[in-house]
Amino acid sequence: MRVRPRRNRARPAIRELVRETRLVPSDLVLPLFVQEGEGETPIASMPGHARLSIDRLVHRSREALGLGVPAVALFPALAEELKDPRGSQSTKPDGLLPRAVRALKRELPELLVLTDVALDPYSSDGHDGVVIGGRIDNDETLPLLAAMAVAQAEAGADLVAPSDMMDGRVGAIRDALDRAGFGEVGICSYCCKYASAFYGPFREALDSAPRAGDKKTYQMDPGNAREALRELALDEAEGADWVMVKPGLPYLDVVRAVREHTSLPVAAYHVSGEYAMLRAAAANGWLDYEACLMESLLALRRAGADILFTYGAIDAARILRGR
Repeated sequence: MRVRPRRNRARPAIRELVRETRLVPSDLVLPLFVQEGEGETPIASMPGHARLSIDRLVHRSREALGLGVPAVALFPALAEELKDPRGSQSTKPDGLLPRAVRALKRELPELLVLTDVALDPYSSDGHDGVVIGGRIDNDETLPLLAAMAVAQAEAGADLVAPSDMMDGRVGAIRDALDRAGFGEVGICSYCCKYASAFYGPFREALDSAPRAGDKKTYQMDPGNAREALRELALDEAEGADWVMVKPGLPYLDVVRAVREHTSLPVAAYHVSGEYAMLRAAAANGWLDYEACLMESLLALRRAGADILFTYGAIDAARILRGR
């Protein structure tokens, strides 16, 4: 036979040379949960992850950075008594998240720190926006998100990451950051965030599930792909610096479509449910966790993602470095 595709698969050195898609530690972002006090609180549905005190957060981030993971994304786990309908803790300069950012930038100045912008970790209603009369009020929420982003920028955040899916929030945040003198702080927009069933372990970690209703009036319908391009166009026009597709693997078609319609960096979030499934299957002896993790991340890169948010970032970096 003249044509034998197998010739390009015959030896490891050849396979390496002709590989089309590559994964390196610098592609990865490690999401981390921070809590008040000392020590850590394990997250049952996410083996290997815990809610971390600020000192433990610094230690974990140093470990990731030492393995070549350049960035962390922070999510605050607040006590229930600190939550209220307008998420007032989210804009306090001495709140949990700003203090965590300051500690990281003081101890690890070279680390890239991304901060979550949404009300749900701070809200007694568990929604990403303000609930008024039983509905999420989009325009009432925007000033709160903008003030939250400014507080995070003042603490030293390199990028703020609005995950709320309120209409117009990227523009509102960009205007607020610029007015406050933070024109260099970037916006990583959760551009295409779906109303997914894969967020369960994350919501356990932050106790951020809605107290009533669901998030379908603001997060995207899983059946829609063309709508993602509309969201992309709006966020680009409003000043996003990165765009995000969340979740990752169930939406590879959306990752590819977004990649083909923007010149901005595209991130994909390998979410808590995806991570938890791999861990649970591996614990039962059904899958090889490391092999499946690496295949999953490579698939996201192959679909077009430049940046991968994954709870397996440290594991992947160790594998890539042969440790």
